[in-house]
Amino acid sequence: MGSSLSALTVYSVGSPPSSKPGLGDLPEGCVALVLNHLDPPEICKLARLNRAFRGASSADFVWESKLPSDYRFLIEKLFGGFPENLVKKEIYARLCRPNSFDGGTKKAWLDKTTGGVCLSIAAKGLAITGIDDRRYWNHIPTEESRLADQVPVFGAFPCRNSPKFHTVAYLQQIWWLEVDGEVEFPLPAGTYSLFFRLQLGRASKWLGRRVCNSEHVHGWDVKPVRFQLWTSDGQHVTSQCFLDEPGKWIRYHVGNFVVENAKPSTKIKFSMTQIDCTHTKGGLCLDSVLIYPSEYRERLKHF
Repeated sequence: MGSSLSALTVYSVGSPPSSKPGLGDLPEGCVALVLNHLDPPEICKLARLNRAFRGASSADFVWESKLPSDYRFLIEKLFGGFPENLVKKEIYARLCRPNSFDGGTKKAWLDKTTGGVCLSIAAKGLAITGIDDRRYWNHIPTEESRLADQVPVFGAFPCRNSPKFHTVAYLQQIWWLEVDGEVEFPLPAGTYSLFFRLQLGRASKWLGRRVCNSEHVHGWDVKPVRFQLWTSDGQHVTSQCFLDEPGKWIRYHVGNFVVENAKPSTKIKFSMTQIDCTHTKGGLCLDSVLIYPSEYRERLKHF
């Protein structure tokens, strides 16, 4: 067995014929069975070897095994129906792009390596107390509201739509900080983590360099900010912390929740409050709320 495998050689399409058997001589069905055990980026790399691997890499059963078990619910939620005449590889590629829903204030995508479902909710998709009073809050344009920070891109699945929300909510000063939000989505079974992406200070460009104005930053070292989340099946998590490190985007971990079984949808509510009215607080940028499979927490530390 080992000697026969070692005799196999790799040659590309158009290369001179060889008297020895090569990988191109393997039946596509056998190659597809091997590819079924690999991650999507590895499958796409091997598809470049020759015709047999390219054909096997498009097999429906290979890509169906990478899709979430309830991917049809995802497609219904994001596209309003099941697209006709799409092979499973194309469905996987489409779901891996940041797909907008709820009026463009929320995005969902699959992690390209694991197929895990990720969500992001823009500041404009949140209920922020005082957001309509410009003495307190403003929506400001920025290139730093980046969903791209959380979406790894592989050449096989280019993102053709914009991965940014383009604006953040900036708090100049307020006595009562209250931010609420909710999302209902067909999450597959698993454990998920929820984060608020925040920054103290307002960043801008000056002579091509990033600078952060901390003029309005105050009040965050007096009392901690309280974060909460609730799920439709009765889970409730509370955490609190002081906000620090001006000029740096930080993902503040609210807590984890568990989806026991794949269902049509799970509703998650969440909040961020600091309602001690003995002092004001300000100088805060609120970008988005993120929901990831919990095993990605270590990966997020590198962004």
